[in-house]
Amino acid sequence: MSEAGQGTRDRLILIDPASTDPGYPDAQYFCFDCIVIEGVLAAYPQLRERLDVEHVAWGRPRERVVALVGEAHQSLPLLILGDDAPASLATGEANGLRFADTRDAILEALAVRHGIPRRHP
Repeated sequence: MSEAGQGTRDRLILIDPASTDPGYPDAQYFCFDCIVIEGVLAAYPQLRERLDVEHVAWGRPRERVVALVGEAHQSLPLLILGDDAPASLATGEANGLRFADTRDAILEALAVRHGIPRRHP
């Protein structure tokens, strides 16, 4: 499958929780938004069967992400939406791929596309 016609599966990209931020070599941190999404994946394990989940290292440039959606969109977490996703779920588009790039937009897309409960208001 080509990058710009990604198919019908959503692709979720998260920072690997075991990686370290090169800007803080003497400390370990986690990405708050990524760890929230990791918690959702743990609470709703059926998501792992429906999504392609990929982890990348903390440091930039995040070459895999840049290759998909460009340097301007390498913040994580990132949900690249399948071709059949409603356009209303996308917060952006690059290289022919639509994506959700905020925690709340990703959670909404997971609820709409994959049937998990929505975040409580």
